Amino acid sequence: MGGKYEETFRESIENPEAFWGRIGEDIHWYKKWDKVLDDSNKPFYRWFVGGELNTCYNALDVHIEAGRGDQPALIYDSPVTDTIKTFTYTQFRDEVAKFAGVLASLGVSKGDRVLIYMPMIPEAVTAMLACARIGAVHSVVFGGFAANELATRINDARPKVIVSASCGIEVNRIVKYKPLLDEAIQLSEEGARPRACVIYQRPMEKASMVDGRDKDWTALMADAEPADCVPVLATDPLYILYTSGTTGQPKGVVRDNGGHAVALKWTMKTIYNVDAGDVYWAASDVGWVVGHSYIVYGPLLKGCTTVLFEGKPVGTPDAGVFWRVISQHKVRTLFTAPTAFRAIKREDPDAALVKKYDLSDFYALFLAGERLDPDTLRWAEKALNKPVIDHWWQTETGWAICANCLGIEHLPVKEGSPTKPAPGWNVKVVDEANQEVKAGEIGALVVKLPLPPGSLPTLWNADDRFVESYLKEFPGYYKTADAGFVDQDGYVFVMSRTDDIINTAGHRLSTGAMEEVLASHPDVAECAVLGVEDQLKGQVPVGFIVLKAGVTRPEEEIIQEVIQMVREKIGPVASFKTATVVKRLPKTRSGKILRGTIQKIADNKEWRMPATIDDPAILGEIEEALNKVGYAKARKKT
Repeated sequence: MGGKYEETFRESIENPEAFWGRIGEDIHWYKKWDKVLDDSNKPFYRWFVGGELNTCYNALDVHIEAGRGDQPALIYDSPVTDTIKTFTYTQFRDEVAKFAGVLASLGVSKGDRVLIYMPMIPEAVTAMLACARIGAVHSVVFGGFAANELATRINDARPKVIVSASCGIEVNRIVKYKPLLDEAIQLSEEGARPRACVIYQRPMEKASMVDGRDKDWTALMADAEPADCVPVLATDPLYILYTSGTTGQPKGVVRDNGGHAVALKWTMKTIYNVDAGDVYWAASDVGWVVGHSYIVYGPLLKGCTTVLFEGKPVGTPDAGVFWRVISQHKVRTLFTAPTAFRAIKREDPDAALVKKYDLSDFYALFLAGERLDPDTLRWAEKALNKPVIDHWWQTETGWAICANCLGIEHLPVKEGSPTKPAPGWNVKVVDEANQEVKAGEIGALVVKLPLPPGSLPTLWNADDRFVESYLKEFPGYYKTADAGFVDQDGYVFVMSRTDDIINTAGHRLSTGAMEEVLASHPDVAECAVLGVEDQLKGQVPVGFIVLKAGVTRPEEEIIQEVIQMVREKIGPVASFKTATVVKRLPKTRSGKILRGTIQKIADNKEWRMPATIDDPAILGEIEEALNKVGYAKARKKT
């Protein structure tokens, strides 16, 4: 006999139409759907077919009409500019309606694309919701992205208008966006270029404008006529979000309007256990999927107050800034990446700064974006004395594949596991022949089709690539490209990307399992393990470790200890004999470690500077560290 979770999960898998149909009633529809799930064109499944709605109306206007227009919708907290500003639902709806009018005056209408290249400022969220209001499709590109990467996205999306700002602000520097945008437009195909660019001039950096093409945000808003919500089909696209493709051609993940609104509103209570009126904070960026789902759409669809934070977990001004934001704004739930907590742990290993703040309103911490190592989990649990919940999802899925669904039933936490599949996600583990493996055996983590509402229905203008990338290798399933296992209790363990399973002398080993061992060393703040080419064994693991602040012991001593720990916990078969101490690890701006690039450097292969890298200088440090241990006789990057 299962509990409430088992019951909910079983219904979602056995009777998805009744399950999601009931949940769909919680959204405002101009016209109700004809069919909850249309599976007539497999593998292209569509949810709420025939239904008409408007996502912006559901995110803003609905709450005002319910009498909650004076409730804060968005709190902008920017330690880098020393600004805190709160918008009520009514104020924010009015801003969004005006900017929707601006877009309409520039010729944007239903189905047109608008590319948004903005820092973490309220105008970015305004632009996203304004697109949704008039049925336009937004594509947010992380602010400060390299010009050539931006150009490939312009070529693919063919935006009618680009919305940008003069600059973004990092801890020690201003990142000028406008020169990057101008270069990207030059690099893009003539037929793909926008007819207009709307530029928000920030006080600390005035960008030069191109006559005839560039328009000033503030001037346009002063004369704007507010626009009403435009009904769109549930199956019409809401946004395109590009994820890096292996071929260098980015993949445009499409999100529909109907399934997305239904699923995200529902997850706010079911997964995060927050209600309308609660303050919810996703410490991410609007350029990433977490920002789309849980800074913008999820909290506002639910009627929460969302926090938009322009800063870093450390350095703006210190490792206590997260606790300050939680305390000051009475945040109930925080969602961020484990890397943020590793940065905080590194600067403040004893969590002394937590004690300065009143966290009595704080309920739970959710982490996602990469594996949550047990050491960071335990540190956060001890520092906060609150539930710390790991959950697993991807840009493509739009929300959690696996989570401890606190709003259904708070299940026991198992270290190293994001708990069980969320309702709607039929997770299986299969071998190379697409056969399910036994409990406890490592294989490819896949999801049985159809995927639930809110996940990607396809890629932008690339149905064949969608099938090729996600559905072809394991027919009948969505390929997550993650490897792991499901234990006897049904808990899912995501060990590593499938390409992080290394083959050492015929043994398949998970680098994630080795990282877990390294992370448990008391002096290690964070780490990465890579498989490096070896003539004798095929691949051997190499460890990179970043030490906690204040560690003065000899590095060689610590390296010997971690090597011994891997030997004891995983065995000599792991062949783990090489580790090196580095000051920091190269990461994307969303906090993911750039393992693929490190591996190419180690294997002496051609590599390209990743567009998403946070600080390119780190790769030079990695090259030096690899040279020290006998790898990477540095071939130059392309």
